[in-house]
Amino acid sequence: MERACQITLLLLLIIHSGVAQNATTSGTDEFPVGVILDLESLGGKMARTSILMALEDFYTVHRNYSPKVVLHIRDSKSNSVEAASAALDLLENYNVQVIIGPQTSSQAAFVSDLGNKSQVPIISFTATSPSLYSGSLPYFVRATLSDSTQVNSIASLIKAYGWRQVVPIYEETDYGRGVIPYFIDALQEIDARVPYRSVIPLSASNEQITQELYKLMTMQTRVFVVHMSPDLASVLFTKAKEVGMMKKGFVWITTDGLTNVIDSTNPSVMEAMNGVLGVKFYTPKSAELDSFTIRWNRRLQIDNPNDPSVKLSIFELWSYDTVWAVAQAVENLGIKNKTSFQKPAVARNMTSLGTSVYGPDLLKTILQYKFRGLSGHFDLSGRQLQASTFQIINVVGKGWKEIGFWTAENGISRRLYQGESMTEHSGLVPELNPVIWPGKSTEVPKGWEAAVNGKKLRVGVHVSVYPQFMTSGKDPITGATKAEGLSIDVFEEAVKRLPYAVPYEYVAFGTTNDTSTGGYDDFVYQVYLKKYDIAIGDITISENRMSYVDFTLPYTESGVAMVVPAKSSRTNNTWIFVEPLSRDLWLGSIILFFYTWVVLWLLEFLGNNTNIPGEVPRKLGIMTFFSLFGDKDRVERLLSRIVLIVWVFFFLVLSASYTANLATMLTIRQLNPTITDIHELRKSGDYVGCIHGSYVERILEQLNFDRSKIKTYNTYDGFYSALSKGSKNGGIAAFIHEVPYIRLFLARNCKGYTMVPFYKAAGFGYAFPKGSPQVGDISKAILSVIGGDTINQIEKKWIGIGYQNNCNNAGRAPDPEKLTPDGFTGLFILSGVVSTSALLIAVVIYFYEKKKSATKTQPDQKGDQAEGNERGNEAGEETQNVGLQPSDHRRNASAVPWVFRRSFGTRVAPVSSSSRF
Repeated sequence: MERACQITLLLLLIIHSGVAQNATTSGTDEFPVGVILDLESLGGKMARTSILMALEDFYTVHRNYSPKVVLHIRDSKSNSVEAASAALDLLENYNVQVIIGPQTSSQAAFVSDLGNKSQVPIISFTATSPSLYSGSLPYFVRATLSDSTQVNSIASLIKAYGWRQVVPIYEETDYGRGVIPYFIDALQEIDARVPYRSVIPLSASNEQITQELYKLMTMQTRVFVVHMSPDLASVLFTKAKEVGMMKKGFVWITTDGLTNVIDSTNPSVMEAMNGVLGVKFYTPKSAELDSFTIRWNRRLQIDNPNDPSVKLSIFELWSYDTVWAVAQAVENLGIKNKTSFQKPAVARNMTSLGTSVYGPDLLKTILQYKFRGLSGHFDLSGRQLQASTFQIINVVGKGWKEIGFWTAENGISRRLYQGESMTEHSGLVPELNPVIWPGKSTEVPKGWEAAVNGKKLRVGVHVSVYPQFMTSGKDPITGATKAEGLSIDVFEEAVKRLPYAVPYEYVAFGTTNDTSTGGYDDFVYQVYLKKYDIAIGDITISENRMSYVDFTLPYTESGVAMVVPAKSSRTNNTWIFVEPLSRDLWLGSIILFFYTWVVLWLLEFLGNNTNIPGEVPRKLGIMTFFSLFGDKDRVERLLSRIVLIVWVFFFLVLSASYTANLATMLTIRQLNPTITDIHELRKSGDYVGCIHGSYVERILEQLNFDRSKIKTYNTYDGFYSALSKGSKNGGIAAFIHEVPYIRLFLARNCKGYTMVPFYKAAGFGYAFPKGSPQVGDISKAILSVIGGDTINQIEKKWIGIGYQNNCNNAGRAPDPEKLTPDGFTGLFILSGVVSTSALLIAVVIYFYEKKKSATKTQPDQKGDQAEGNERGNEAGEETQNVGLQPSDHRRNASAVPWVFRRSFGTRVAPVSSSSRF
């Protein structure tokens, strides 16, 4: 395109160089500005009226401004070459310093190239194509919005209603094509797809448009975004109504280029567009705008008396504000010099196109000037108007109603500046006003049609190695494919729960003309080839398959595991009785035991307990007995008994925990797998097995298993027999399979085998074409099925009650952890603090009594003799008491404070009351 523009411009320059007259000399109080419009079109006539009124209004307000802008208006005749020719005429013969226009993006591309060469700003208020990049066109200014600014508003609308597929319908021009890449990017951000692009040439006949619409009707997608000129769009919607595409279930969205001029659309076309949604630039209301609208309508009728009545659009307001921006920039620049163009001394390439003296400064001044015009805030600092607010409308009857707004900050909202609004792409449909959809329906269309023109969905089925999951066959009467199994029941139950009817028929895998090898990968690939609309069965969801199909949510548990022989390990460990406690806990308990032993011995020793003195072995035995059992008859001091109470409590808690953990170990360790690690299995060089055609083969190859060591089987009996033989006898050491299959296997072979999981997987799901809108609905229905009792009834029907509960070795339970000191820290601290505190108290009492006895004076000799006599009498009394009867002994117990202890048969020396404490 750029190359064609350069060649065309070169030819025009050569032609104009031969016919150009001397440059017209403008008056000292005039500033020439060119205007290029399509004066044969209604839009061009409307813009011309606005531009003339803008210049008149500006100098009515600013009468003393000089020099004054003088407009030179030219007709582009709806042709890019004519537009370029008009620009050359204005530049060479009228020395215009600014060109306003042209109207289309393709014309603007030609004219902007001339603006770059002559350094004259080109300001277009209707060229919206994003392909007009300001970086490559430094003198091009877009006094309108780029089409790329509206794509997020349309994407938010699509997201809000939950549509997953969209078909754009656009004209085959720069204007039509320019926005498509941005639109597709915006859809990808909301996880929506474009399955087809409908491109309609400007020269398309009514028959061609009708044929394209019939083609769209054969597709499942029912959401269409129209981006084209008003004239072509009028034909499109008229034909869409004729072929039945403006009825219930269809969604039509128009871009702002069409919606901005919706008020000027023919009433018959408006009637055909009933139910259409559209986005348009929001224009704030003002008294100045109302006054201008009245004056503009009157002036347009005077300028074009033979044309039908139309309404003012945003493009006329942008053209009005553009003239004000240019006129004010001319005044701000303060131009006084008469010379406006510098001609080259020697014409190159036979052209005489010069460069503007004021162009660079004038462009800078225009970009810096900001004001509030009739269209709202007018700011060209980014060489184009900045996106602000879009209004979302709904065509109803012969007019339209507002259903909401979109802003970059708040996304979609029902009212503008309401304080609280939806975030962008939030998907909260109630935040919008109610919509009247095509066919006068108030129900939100789902955006796709499952069966087009009565066609049933082709549901592919694959026979499983496990008939409980899937079997299929032919009906002997009708010849139709029948299927049954757990996968079929879940699918049929999910379809019943959809809010709409989905007619379908089963197609057995292998009966169509495909080049498959019978594996599940080939089965799923048929969906990508569009031979099936859905593929159902025990299909594992994998990353590789998701690259070309979409899966529903899984309806089974996930994972890949090994089935290996199991061996009993209940009595294999001789030292299992030490395993309930960790080494640190054993060591800590022993240290605490001996510490308590020492403390008790010292407490009783300091208290003059007569059980303490004696031989060393006897001491150890007594104190051990104290520590373990704390017999009150052998422990006299209160401090000792407190220490023993705490110790016994610690001992009871520890022993109970030990007993519970040991019982758990003896219960769980019934069966251990012969192989516990998949990498050890690979290093051993033993044979492994898997189902033929399953994705487990690929997993084993990714784990670097030798291909010659992998055996595949097609039947249950095949791998069961091989697993029974073992690797050394021509069989296999382990069978690798998905967890649902393994649980089914163990339900039938509970003894002698166990499961060792080693790989996470997504489970079983149903495959749909990439981007299918049905995936979300089916997934929601599957969640409803597996979230209630229905899935339990289906599993009970096909797999049996024992599937989940009858086999205890369907996966080895983890060994219980050893008890550690962390759980007994509080008891350790309590026992240690109590023992240490008691010992300190006893030591203090002991030294206190010793000091007290040392301060007593020595008795005199008489006192000693008297004391000796008293002791003799006491000894006599004790001798008499030896022969007392038991009853007499009890009778005199209060008089005799110290007696022989029953256990040792020795006398206990009397102690003071403080020593007993």
